[in-house]
Amino acid sequence: MKILYFGDVIGRPGRTALLDGLAEIRADLAPDFIMANGENSAHGFGITERICNQFFEAGIDVITTGNHVWDQREIMNYIDAEPRLLRPLNYPKGTPGKGTGLFEARNGQRVFVAQILGRLFMDAMDDPFARIEEELAGVALGAGADAIVVDIHAEASSEKMAVGHVLDGRVSMVAGTHTHLPTADAQILPGGTAYQSDVGMCGDYDSVIGMKKDVAVNRFTKKVPSDRLEPAEAEATLCAVFLETDDATGLAKRIEPLRMGPRLHQARPSP
Repeated sequence: MKILYFGDVIGRPGRTALLDGLAEIRADLAPDFIMANGENSAHGFGITERICNQFFEAGIDVITTGNHVWDQREIMNYIDAEPRLLRPLNYPKGTPGKGTGLFEARNGQRVFVAQILGRLFMDAMDDPFARIEEELAGVALGAGADAIVVDIHAEASSEKMAVGHVLDGRVSMVAGTHTHLPTADAQILPGGTAYQSDVGMCGDYDSVIGMKKDVAVNRFTKKVPSDRLEPAEAEATLCAVFLETDDATGLAKRIEPLRMGPRLHQARPSP
């Protein structure tokens, strides 16, 4: 099975690049299942029902989020009714929405997707390691699902790496999001799980993690109240990770980065 996961989509430039480029990418790579992190897609803060529908209509099968999931309050009423929109599963019990889902890919196989939120340098949440163990107790590669993808939305690469090693051999891929910078460590761990510390962002890289650089820099250098952060508006670069799994085991056969756009070194996986 082939799975494609786009990193954090930042504002209108990220949405435009993703929606405009997805048809070509699908024709080239023929992914069976497509995911995207949409928590910054609504002008850099949260996601809306309208944006979700645009992504689904374009062929995205699952949207993940993160610590900005509630920035657009309207999503709280929508997320309970839309199983394809996930929020981190280690939010407190009773929080709207779900952090996992079992979905059917285009080839008829089953993909289990789970998202957890890190705790280092982030708001305190339930233990992500314990919560993912609880979820995986009810699903296994080859039995409950043909592929399992875990997103770790976290600040610290050490915490992401620890999740990768803890889950190695039990899931198809552990992919990091949140820092908006693609890491160069795409690899298959010893037990057969694909791993990358951060997928990167779909946004304007002439920025500070997708936001207009002048405002962001002033926040660090002036230490006085400043304008609200807004997405940088130049042409976006798309960043994603491409996974191919073994149909017999559900473990990874290969993982390759995808980078398309004006600023970063280009990377196109082979079909």
